[in-house]
Amino acid sequence: MKKKIVFASDNAHKIEEVKKMLGSQYEVLSLKDIGCTEEIPETANTLQGNALLKALYVKNKFALDCFADDTGLEIKSLNNAPGVYSARYAGPERDAAANRLKVLSELKNLDDRSAAFKTVIILLIGDEQHVFEGLINGQISLQQSGEGGFGYDPIFIPQGHQQTFAQLEAHTKNKISHRALAVEKLKHFLESQSK
Repeated sequence: MKKKIVFASDNAHKIEEVKKMLGSQYEVLSLKDIGCTEEIPETANTLQGNALLKALYVKNKFALDCFADDTGLEIKSLNNAPGVYSARYAGPERDAAANRLKVLSELKNLDDRSAAFKTVIILLIGDEQHVFEGLINGQISLQQSGEGGFGYDPIFIPQGHQQTFAQLEAHTKNKISHRALAVEKLKHFLESQSK
């Protein structure tokens, strides 16, 4: 019998990635799967705060154990922007292509292209709250490359690689990414609870 757990997200790409990472013993339900169609406000000024807002919304409204994440791209030369505003960097439309173009434009005349991708996951299970983080360092590329992934993947080159996340095979990205590192910690925790 698969364990059911809600991932407080409506991002199809992200849900698919997380389902693959958590493996076959979990049935990961999306917001759509539980009938949550409203947009959950992300008004906190930290990644952890936004993840908590989303998880609490599901827990309080649907009384289900769940987890939520928030991810930010932090670019050193831009004072760690876009950070918590990564999804809406170019405007409230959450246009990933526009966000990437804005980053490339702002870095045009800057030499330091170092960056980090960070994911924070909040798990609400029973009456407990748990936090899991994943961080990967890298560089912002000079131009967009690759067809895979989503968001900033076509412009982020993870440390130790020559290609962007969007150019890497999905199974490679799903082992090394910021989200993969955070989900791995979540998975270990859930497995330890079921023993």
